[in-house]
Amino acid sequence: MKTTTKAIFLVSALLLGGCATSSNNANDPFEGFNRTMFEFNDTVDRVALKPAATAYQEVLPSFAQTAVGNFFGNLGDIWTMVNNFLQGNVENGLSDGMRVAFNSTIGFGGLLDIASEAGITKHKEDFGQTLGVWGVESGPYVVLPFFGPSTMRDTVALPVDIYGDVWTYSTPVDRRNVGILVRTVDLRASALSATNLLEDAALDRYTFVRGAYLQRRESLIHKGEEPATKPQSDKIVDPQSDADHILLPITDAVVGVDGAAVEPPLPEAVENLANESVVLM
Repeated sequence: MKTTTKAIFLVSALLLGGCATSSNNANDPFEGFNRTMFEFNDTVDRVALKPAATAYQEVLPSFAQTAVGNFFGNLGDIWTMVNNFLQGNVENGLSDGMRVAFNSTIGFGGLLDIASEAGITKHKEDFGQTLGVWGVESGPYVVLPFFGPSTMRDTVALPVDIYGDVWTYSTPVDRRNVGILVRTVDLRASALSATNLLEDAALDRYTFVRGAYLQRRESLIHKGEEPATKPQSDKIVDPQSDADHILLPITDAVVGVDGAAVEPPLPEAVENLANESVVLM
């Protein structure tokens, strides 16, 4: 998997080098390349990942799906703990450590989320957020093949996140890859309702996902506080409108295919799915 990841980064870097185009969004100078990768990823999702997630959700009992999510979430808490300490957030780091200890023991290896029931808050940190806390700028928005939405900062951080993922050290390799596949399908299943709503809405899905991802990442890095400088906000285009300048902020309701207002998918669902998508060997 790590060899495949390196190859993806190399190909993406070579393509990005020749794909800088003018864009209405200052955060997205590679929009031409990004839209191509967005369509590629969407095709992969439509042909393989979404059908697998739908079958998984229909066949596997809800308690089993919860156990799968809890198990991999518990492993993820380890890397979250490390990043909280790297960010100087000792209190949250200790809290994450307590979560892992509780869930790994009395939670039967993480199958049960005893820590949340005990009131211990679950956090979500990665090395991209850590770099952001350290003052590294996000850089341009990019869409990576298979991995989805990212920024230059998060792209640089992604290999570190992969090496920091406890499950990548699981042996034998076949079991590791099966686990990665199950985790990816489980996460895709958890985002089905959000992405179904996104597909039903009459909007530019690329623009929506870009805005949702960038806003979600800024919120995570700044712990929900307003950053000193905000990234250029994306607006959602209603394709049924003749006036291109009449746009909807991504935080507002968007227009459904029947003309009714619908709530936009949660940025967290989009961002979480993007962060957890991986490539198997």
